[in-house]
Amino acid sequence: MITKQESLDYHSRGRKGKIEVVPSKPCKTQKDLSLAYTPGVADACREIEKNPDDVYRYTARGNLVAVISDGTAVLGLGNIGPLAGKPVMEGKGILFKRFADIDVFDIELDIKDPEELIRIVKAMEPTFGGINLEDIKAPECFHIEETLKRMMKIPVFHDDQHGTAIISGAALLNAAELVGKKMADLSIVFSGAGAAAISCARHYVQLGARRENILMADRTGVIYKGRTEGMNKYKAPFASVTKKRTLAEAMDGADVFVGLSQGGLVSEDMVKSMAARPVIFAMANPDPEIGFEEARAALPDCIMATGRSDYPNQVNNVLGFPFIFRGALDVRAREINEPMKVAATHALANLAKKLDIPRDVLEAYDVDSLVFGPDYIIPKPLDGRVLVEETIAVARAAMDSGVAALPIEDFSAYREHLEELAEKIRTL
Repeated sequence: MITKQESLDYHSRGRKGKIEVVPSKPCKTQKDLSLAYTPGVADACREIEKNPDDVYRYTARGNLVAVISDGTAVLGLGNIGPLAGKPVMEGKGILFKRFADIDVFDIELDIKDPEELIRIVKAMEPTFGGINLEDIKAPECFHIEETLKRMMKIPVFHDDQHGTAIISGAALLNAAELVGKKMADLSIVFSGAGAAAISCARHYVQLGARRENILMADRTGVIYKGRTEGMNKYKAPFASVTKKRTLAEAMDGADVFVGLSQGGLVSEDMVKSMAARPVIFAMANPDPEIGFEEARAALPDCIMATGRSDYPNQVNNVLGFPFIFRGALDVRAREINEPMKVAATHALANLAKKLDIPRDVLEAYDVDSLVFGPDYIIPKPLDGRVLVEETIAVARAAMDSGVAALPIEDFSAYREHLEELAEKIRTL
């Protein structure tokens, strides 16, 4: 467990913060200077003016993502503002680079009006190959992402929504297989009705779950048909015809619990009331809705996942966004659409079943083996195969769904390139 002082020292020692800009071309001689700036840069400018797509040939745009936040919903810290949220956005930049060799500018906006934020982000389109929206509160985040996706011709992705959905979706597919239940038959209960919960529910439906089998509870209680308190148009599709009004009532007999709310909401008795061999995803951070030990004590045969790295089956968004953007950027996708998200989920689910776990992954997690089962339902973030398999799946789905402007012609060569990239990253 890290201490507060260790964290503060990490961020403050040496060069302050966690990121820097590093030149990719030499700039040591007078000739280098003339090529990098004036007069040589004018030739690249003229080529782009004649053919705008040449911006991907002569600039870094094709490998540059903006991580943009207004600081209104930062991790488990809430509305701490854009300045206090900056360490998180810098951290996101490190993960993009470390896991997929994608460059990032983090941009923190002191803006209260969603329409103004939309206008500013849209105006940045010439700079970036993709936009990662981060830590923007619900329900504004839905409107912001939906509007920007319509307006922009580059991928716009709100990771707080879709990242958790994609990774937990992979975990759910595998957990359902292990307990011998079909997705269409699962009764699923959500604790939380914010951006992540609503996106997870939508994604699970894409994966085969039935909307009528989903119960969602927020601070007011179960969302049911006819309820008016605390409702909005994003919660409304998950209003159920039910007499259940509390989270405890909703969990009685449920196959799956998905927690995206706050710690300590679920008791051992609530777990014991669930169906046989339940699946429990308690993903509130840093404290889950129920602890790993408590859930296993209540029902030893449950399949448990959390958002924490110190227990099995961590639902970690770093399993998603770096590789989703890598695939999207490599085929110059105009958007990240539902087929691409579903492809990412299935790639992760399938990878967890492969037996050839690399030795460096076992060493990184200090374990002797990892075998598909209740304590290993999703891959580990440091497994370099994730970069290869998920990226290829996303790129192929972008092509198949018609949003790729630069289709890959040779997937064997592309796989080899990604394997080389994964090896390069592993040795950093």
